[in-house]
Amino acid sequence: MLFIVLSLALLLDHTFGEPRRYHPLVGLGRIIDWVEARYYRPSRIAGLIALSVVVLPLLIVSLWLELVLSDRTSTYAVVSIITLYVAIGWRSLKEHARRVAAPLRRGELDLARTRLGLMVSRDTEAMTPSQVASATTESVLENGSDAIFAVIFWFMVAGLPGVVIYRVVNTLDAMWGYKSKRYLHFGWAAARLDDVLNWVPARLVVISYALATRSWWRFRQALSCARTQGRHWKSPNAGPVMAAGAGALNVVLGGDAIYHGKRQARPELGAGDAPAAGTIVAACRLINRTVIVWLAVAALCGVVGYLP
Repeated sequence: MLFIVLSLALLLDHTFGEPRRYHPLVGLGRIIDWVEARYYRPSRIAGLIALSVVVLPLLIVSLWLELVLSDRTSTYAVVSIITLYVAIGWRSLKEHARRVAAPLRRGELDLARTRLGLMVSRDTEAMTPSQVASATTESVLENGSDAIFAVIFWFMVAGLPGVVIYRVVNTLDAMWGYKSKRYLHFGWAAARLDDVLNWVPARLVVISYALATRSWWRFRQALSCARTQGRHWKSPNAGPVMAAGAGALNVVLGGDAIYHGKRQARPELGAGDAPAAGTIVAACRLINRTVIVWLAVAALCGVVGYLP
């Protein structure tokens, strides 16, 4: 059942992409904006209260659904497929990435920069072609972990409540988890909880990116980069994930970047060549192969579950 549910949810996402209208995450974003407007104070306590106001009602509803549907296998499967389909962002991630790669290949740098600006929070106006490719690839690798594999992990571990709470906290982190003057304290609780929820999935993604390579030496390089470089990144989860992905792709990512007009020192990740437009496409293919790895694990779990 686990394999079937995951396969159908991923198939729906791959075929149709995100819902064009009435996307639940858009509605969630509006709720988060309302809560922020009502509860904002530049303090960690206020941020924790606001996080609780958003998370607890959805946790209660998802736990109730898990309890009510636990004996209704078919209904539970349908609800799970729909929930996973809404929570997973596989196709949309690849679409955004390829919308940057296409003009970059054609030499339309300004268009590539503009489209990249929809994916990342850093300044893109003065980026070189290699920097555009690097930033896009980093986004693909990091968001592959957040928007695909962590969602699958929490469904496998905690069912519907796991998916719902992970996606809500991840959205809160995306909206509040900045180290800006406004969110440094208010967004602290959301950022730390997101780090906790992503810690195990991120380490599994490191192994998965390595397994999804096509050669033994890239497998070893991916794990080596994650181990030696990942801990130097500002995020405890994004660092190992991007380092592993860069090692698997045999490219060098990272390096200094400009955020809101200020240069931020960042270490290099990976090894090998400088990134180019083709690197973005290769990163999308790595994500595809990693999806297959996770489905294979789900199938194996299903087989083991049926053994006497």
